[in-house]
Amino acid sequence: MVDARRVERILRRVSEDLGALRSYAAGASSLRADAARLGHTKYLFVTAIEGCVDVAQHLCASESWGPPATNADAVRILARHGVVEEGLADSIASAVGFRNVLVHLYTEVDDERVVDHLAGLGHLEQFVADVAAWVEAR
Repeated sequence: MVDARRVERILRRVSEDLGALRSYAAGASSLRADAARLGHTKYLFVTAIEGCVDVAQHLCASESWGPPATNADAVRILARHGVVEEGLADSIASAVGFRNVLVHLYTEVDDERVVDHLAGLGHLEQFVADVAAWVEAR
């Protein structure tokens, strides 16, 4: 059974992270020169995307939709069950890859790429809205 309060709490934290990221997006040109703000931006991306993954994993487990092979797969499973649209799931799955780069430093993190991702916050915002609507409709 979906723990609606848990999902709501996680989505609220993601929304708070997105609010801070939106404020950084407004000053993206100066962000590149401010190491502290740029570092905070990276952290906010990690926590926002991780929140989306946490929700996806919770829904997969609570609805018995099978164990996802990866965190990106957890998001795609939500699309297969009508929680989010397929294109949105693909965008969030891509964001999971970006999160992995930030966390694990699989490649040298390109600060320009971090700043560029600020233009794509709409996908994360839509994920929050779609999941919240799905949980509320249950």
